[in-house]
Amino acid sequence: MRPTLTDADLLLVARSRPVTPGALVVVRLPDATVAVKRATYLEPTGWWVERDNERVGVDSWTIGPVPRHDVLGVVVLRVWPRPAWLTAPRRNS
Repeated sequence: MRPTLTDADLLLVARSRPVTPGALVVVRLPDATVAVKRATYLEPTGWWVERDNERVGVDSWTIGPVPRHDVLGVVVLRVWPRPAWLTAPRRNS
């Protein structure tokens, strides 16, 4: 997910947070690999996910939509080495 993330980044992932377009999500790919991708839109068969680096990796352009049950969580925060919100924090109303 370069340039957004690097291999050394430590992430906080929320399993119960709803997926929204543009969010970074942890997904299980068809070969059982677990990866971080960007959710772009929801189709009837699952989430269309893409990679931030178009030259490296796998995304829905090659594997199709990821079934909803294979979206394992939403990346909320990069904890280390450069702390940063990766999705907008929820606001209490």
